Order: sequence, then structure tokens, then C-alpha cells
Amino acid sequence: MTDLSAQSHGQKNILMLMTDQHRVDTLGCYGNEICQTPTIDEIAETGTRFDQWYTPTAICTPARASLFTGYAPFRHKLLANQERNVGYIEDLPADQWTFSQTLRDAGWNCGLVGKWHAGTDRTANDYGFDGLNYQGWHNDINHPDYLKYLEDNGFPPYEIADRYRGVFPNGETGNLLAARLQQPQEATFEHYLADRTIEMLERYAEDRTTSGKPFFLLSSYSGPHLPYVVPDEYFDMYDPADVELPASVAEDFADKPPIQRNYSKHWAFDTMTAEQSRKLIAVYWGYVTMVDHEFGRIIDALKRLGLEDETAVVFSSDHGEFTGSHRLHDKGPAMYDDIYHTGGIIRVPGCPAQVRDEFVSLLDLPATFLDIAGLDPSPAVDSRSLLPLVRGDHPAWDEYVLAEFHGHHFPVAQRMLRGRQYKLVISPESRNEFYDLQADPNELQNRYDDPLLTAERNRMLRILYTRLRDRGDNFYHWMTSMFPVGELDYDPTMSGLDESTYHHDDATAGA
Repeated sequence: MTDLSAQSHGQKNILMLMTDQHRVDTLGCYGNEICQTPTIDEIAETGTRFDQWYTPTAICTPARASLFTGYAPFRHKLLANQERNVGYIEDLPADQWTFSQTLRDAGWNCGLVGKWHAGTDRTANDYGFDGLNYQGWHNDINHPDYLKYLEDNGFPPYEIADRYRGVFPNGETGNLLAARLQQPQEATFEHYLADRTIEMLERYAEDRTTSGKPFFLLSSYSGPHLPYVVPDEYFDMYDPADVELPASVAEDFADKPPIQRNYSKHWAFDTMTAEQSRKLIAVYWGYVTMVDHEFGRIIDALKRLGLEDETAVVFSSDHGEFTGSHRLHDKGPAMYDDIYHTGGIIRVPGCPAQVRDEFVSLLDLPATFLDIAGLDPSPAVDSRSLLPLVRGDHPAWDEYVLAEFHGHHFPVAQRMLRGRQYKLVISPESRNEFYDLQADPNELQNRYDDPLLTAERNRMLRILYTRLRDRGDNFYHWMTSMFPVGELDYDPTMSGLDESTYHHDDATAGA
């Protein structure tokens, strides 16, 4: 273990505030003029706001596993949430590299308060984090420590009313989407998590003072993930009359993968009225504001403890949320920007306040954390440090972002390549997609077969194919046989039975 006592006071601590299933367009700093997010907005005003920040996959467990490991989902292989797992692994290997264990081995305090959801049996404690273990994808309202918190403070137990839900295709009652929480804000799980985060922050601050030990602290919230369960103040904070439904509710699924129409039925969008949909969005905004308020309490504690000028602050979410976009809720097998484009902000003391437009990813945070800590980021093999961008440098950067999806409820393979103007989505089980995002920012018109865009589509097919091969994602084998990906340099049958080295010209000569 490295002794940091002589140098650690010069190192910056790292505080990460993380939400779950959080749309970027709910944030004031990203343009929302109604939903109030003053804490996140302040971090953006004094730090680096990334306008092209994406998730490597729009589902909780694999996205979080990528955050902790710096591995793309296909590489770490933790591909589905435990609650809907259909046969994938449910835990990272015991010896899996994580940035948290590396920080701890280098002498850092390392803590996680709140949602882990990156494994079933193994917890954050197994990978170098301090903190209690909270089970599941939602607020762990039956956790003994939370129940004690309610009892110690004389707060009422969890209870809900005014449930919002649709109807499944088979006539059963649909998923709970929102409800009114019969507790004051101080009794909410979110307020409790902020209290526990502040307590850990205080312990780490004392350790920083006495021993110079730097810290990494992640405060991880389940909100504003549905169901949107919030107290009266936030349930009624925003007027549904001020809510405009997403333009993509015009989705007709006419030239889209059929799975999207099925998923819309599963989420029962069409069984609810437009007024109910606007109310759901209004309550979602209320949830966002409530979480932002709790973040504000944490930031106030950071300032009170005199740590603001020596602590990097990071905000992001694991992925977005549909909230009615494309007649969908939650997330799933549809690679729209609603769930792949998220907010991402990094504030490092001494670095300029700015807005960056490079394509970056949640996957880039492990390398960034290690870079801030002065440690080797190379074990985070699919991650690239964003610190040069935060410092205001202008290194050569990628003009595309790559994402993947492996299933939720059922296995499904998808890969996405997004550029400035065009987006390509490959779905071997049904229908590929190609969007001109300048002409169609709501991704309603699938132009995969449009002859006017064939050349651009084929160019992106080749780029995606090459990138998948370079990173070792075997999805590329499907593309080899199905699409015009250019000259081949291997035997696509992989039979090993050819008598000579495979050449593309030889294979086509007898065709």
C-alpha cells in the first residue's frame, strides 16, 4: 500500500452524486425552464458540463458494473438486472478489477452510500467500498437501518396513496408508475441517504485532517427511477398543465423493431390518458427536484467542512428514462437518446467553468477518477480520462459514441453508433435503424433503407464493425455475414477447414 501521508494533502478528494434513470432534459443547466435543480445547476456553472454524455448501456446493473470496472458490458459480462435476469451471470468475478479497490490499495478512504445494484451476492464492500449494503433496484425501505432511522426520529412508516398505473394487455393491473408518499420529506429514503452520506463525509473529513488521507465518496440514489413515489410537496410541485408531452408520443412503430410496440403495450402507455401522462411527468420532475434538494444538503456539508476547494465533484446517472417518449416508460430494447443521452458534470478545483461538446460516456469515469488521484488509469480498459477536457485542453477526440444492449426481461442483442448527425442501431432479431438527427431529432423516421442515405449508412456500418472488432466484441461476426462492411481479412465461416489462407477474392471468384 502506498503511504500518502507526505503528499496526500495535495491530492483532491472525489465526491460523486449519482441518480438513476434520470432524463437530461429535466435539468435547468441543460435547458429545462420549469423543473428546479439549483444544486446540479451550480455544479455545472462552476465546473464542466458535458453536452454529449452517454451511457454504455441503458440498464442499471450493466451500466453500474461499467462504472466500477471501466469495462464495456460485453467485457464484464454482467448484462442484466437480477430482478429480470434470464440466464446471464449475476455477479462480477471475485477478482474483478475495480477503481474503488485500486483507490483503497493506494491509501484512500472509499465509500458508497445508497444504491449498489451491480451484483446479487457480492456487494460494494467486496470491491473496496465502505458502507451499508442496500438490496434491490429501488429504495430499500425495509432495511433495518432505515427502519431504525424512522423510529429514532418519530417518523411515520412508508405508506402510499394515489397510485398511477395502466393495464397490461392481459387485463392485469400494470406496473406502478407513481404514487403519493404519506411521509414528510425528512422521513424519505432520499433524506435518510443524504444524512448517511453527510455522516460518512464528516468521518472522512476528520481522517483527512488527522492523517491527510484522501477520499472517494459516492452518494447513489435510486431516484428519480419510477415509480415516482414522493411526498405531497413534490407530488404537487409542478402543474401538469405546464407539461408538454414529448413530441415522440407521435410514434407509430411503423418501421421500427416490433419489440418496441410490444414494450409499449407492456408499459400500458395507451391505457392512460394524456392528462395522466402529463401528471406522471410533473411528478417525475418533482422527484428530480427532491433529489436535487438532498444533493444540496450534501454540498452544503462539503462547504461547511472546508472541503470544497480540495474536492472534485461529479454528477451523472446510470441512464435515462422514457416518461412517455415513444409511448414508452422505464428503459429497454430501444436505443433512443431519451435513455442513452444523460447529464454529466465534473467540477475539479482549479479547472475552468465550461461546456464541452465531445462525445463522452459514463464508462469514462473510472479512468477519470484514477487520473484525478494520480494513479494509472490503464486497467480501466474501455475508459478514457476526461481530466484533459476538464482542464480545458483540446486533445484529439472521438467523433462517435458506441453503446450496447443485451436484454431486460428477455435477451436481445443491439449495438449503437451515434455521431453528430446520424445514429445507427443494429438489431439482428428484427429491424435495423438509421436516423438523421438533424432532420429528425425525435428519432421518429427510420431511414435505414432510404437510398439517399445508403452511402452514409454503409460508412457507419463499417465504422461500427471495425470498432467492435478492435475492442473484441464478437457481435461483429453477425455484421460480417449480413452487411457491406468492406474487405475481409479472415475466414468468416471460422471453420478452420480451408486448405489455404482465406482471401476475399478467392471466396467470391466462384460465386
